[in-house]
Amino acid sequence: MMKLSVSPKKLIVGSMIAAGLVGFMALIDLILKIPFNGQMMFDIMMLVSAAIVGYMAWEAYRENV
Repeated sequence: MMKLSVSPKKLIVGSMIAAGLVGFMALIDLILKIPFNGQMMFDIMMLVSAAIVGYMAWEAYRENV
């Protein structure tokens, strides 16, 4: 396995952070009905999407670090 330079590591960590923020916002919207007006299907799809992106980023990070 080859080690990544600093730039791809930052990209992977950035995608983990973005997935976490999207998941957090969707969860807050599901509970408090703000900031996306509490549409349940939208929130569930965003949580699933954030989980998939987070998982893929975690696997890429583990594979290349």
